[in-house]
Amino acid sequence: MHNTSGVASLFDPLTLRGATLKNRVVVSPMCQYSCTDGLPTDWHLVHLGQFALGGAALVITEATAVSPEGRISPDDAGIWTDEQAERWSRVIRFLHEHDALAGVQLAHAGRKASTYRPGHERRGTVPPEDGGWTALGPSAIAFGRYAVPAALDADGIAKVRQDFVAAARRAAAVGFDAVELHGAHGYLLHEFLSPLANERTDSYGGGFEGRTRLLREVVDDVRAAFGGLLLVRISGDDWTPGGWTVEESARLAPLLHAAGVDLIDVSSGGLHHEQQITVGPGYQVPFSRALKAVGATTGAVGLITDPEQADAIVRDGDADVVLLARELLRDPHWPLRAARELGVDIAWPRQYDRAKL
Repeated sequence: MHNTSGVASLFDPLTLRGATLKNRVVVSPMCQYSCTDGLPTDWHLVHLGQFALGGAALVITEATAVSPEGRISPDDAGIWTDEQAERWSRVIRFLHEHDALAGVQLAHAGRKASTYRPGHERRGTVPPEDGGWTALGPSAIAFGRYAVPAALDADGIAKVRQDFVAAARRAAAVGFDAVELHGAHGYLLHEFLSPLANERTDSYGGGFEGRTRLLREVVDDVRAAFGGLLLVRISGDDWTPGGWTVEESARLAPLLHAAGVDLIDVSSGGLHHEQQITVGPGYQVPFSRALKAVGATTGAVGLITDPEQADAIVRDGDADVVLLARELLRDPHWPLRAARELGVDIAWPRQYDRAKL
């Protein structure tokens, strides 16, 4: 069914930088903590591949570290070596074969690095004797009870920039259609943005210009190295007094778009252990709406579960795409079901056609 209303809906295509998403459903990055030495496995092929079969338009990998010290845990995925990048190529091929675009989220965990994976018998910072390492941050300020990070010096910041560029080049070489820079959830790029984690007195700290400098530089660097879609995930607000605010996000958004960012993926929180988040269906959509109000192209994420809810977010102009996470773990074929419930006829995998009727 072709939409002739003139108002974008959930199953209308979206073209950005010459790449077309067949609909507005995007798979949000979800850490799997299932790698050794950063190498993706058959788990990642099956985990990510199921979302392509289920009808999602763009499938984004979990947070994929640009350096060993940028991992959240020793079990994280990586793209700091050519071998790791090549392991992703099998996943990319499968996604492409089933009409989905492939994206990789490039990440550096900053002061939240070197922690035990969820479900581990121990919690918190992994000590060196158990395979851990010294975390890095804009300032020597710990996240909650985690270990105090080492404050990055000028050489360290330069290395972070180089690591993102090298990762973006590897992503391009193996065929990723999109790169998302992880600037949210209290990880390194977000740490520089927030006054609660960044107390620097040099050109990377202080006011808005200094605190946003590293993210803007990484965007410039990666845009020059990667010709495909460029997304940035930000936390729209820290949910903590004195932290990063939605007003600053709205100020940042036009700068990112002017630098060549195609879509801003708007989440929230994760920076401070005492954050007070008001959670409910679509609770982060207002942050996307605020960025849309300043002309940004955005994605909304967070407790989006119902097809009519997701369709309304797009139709009302609150976001250009919706990103789903836990709901897709519950139902990897959610887009196929959503289209049926919304009365939209979309293509199913040939092998599943008998279930479409």
